[in-house]
Amino acid sequence: MTRMPVYILAALIAAAPLSAAAQDRGERGGRDRDGERPRREQSDERPRVSVGAAVQRASAGRPGRFLGASNRGDMIVVRWEYPGGRVADIMVDGQSGRVIGER
Repeated sequence: MTRMPVYILAALIAAAPLSAAAQDRGERGGRDRDGERPRREQSDERPRVSVGAAVQRASAGRPGRFLGASNRGDMIVVRWEYPGGRVADIMVDGQSGRVIGER
């Protein structure tokens, strides 16, 4: 039973969307009506943290087990069960990957 969080984390990482580099190469086939690839708009937005990476950050140094994770806009919420049965939601910033807090 102690290996269950590792298996869940591996499944989350495997289910992650294509990387930005793969999308730049056109592996998803995104073309407009004229058959040309749309130009990507330049933005100073930093890359987003994957759900798997957020789970790793939230679980680092915490006893207990992983229950689930959800992406909520600019934040990823990791549900964690501590020994003794207390369940907490750990908020991770979706841009930096920094643990914001817990409730």
